[in-house]
Amino acid sequence: MRKISTLCVAILSLALTACASGPISRSDSVGFEESGGASYYAMKYQGRKTASGELFDQKAMTAAHKRLPFGSKVKVTNVENGKSVVVRVNDRGPFVSGRIIDLSKAAFQRIGNTRSGVIEVEIEVLN
Repeated sequence: MRKISTLCVAILSLALTACASGPISRSDSVGFEESGGASYYAMKYQGRKTASGELFDQKAMTAAHKRLPFGSKVKVTNVENGKSVVVRVNDRGPFVSGRIIDLSKAAFQRIGNTRSGVIEVEIEVLN
């Protein structure tokens, strides 16, 4: 009985490890798709260093994603109105449940109204 319990623990550990959401390699990221909420950076982040080492610029077409490689070009489409924008990942985040991407204010304004704060989007990695 003890061997069965040990075996079950080992299998469960492997299964959970396989489901972990770590970084995505550049070669695996092309064509990656995801849907969820998109928000935009507050003005207090203007000029601060991003996780990639760049200074954040609200006017640039950039974004934060938890797992995609820095430099990835991502098409972000607002599911409500069909508008889309292409951004470059240069930061990590968002770290709020239900949100999959943080956009610069300029990128967000191209596809949605900033008064809404969060919009539902679909993302697709182009390269």
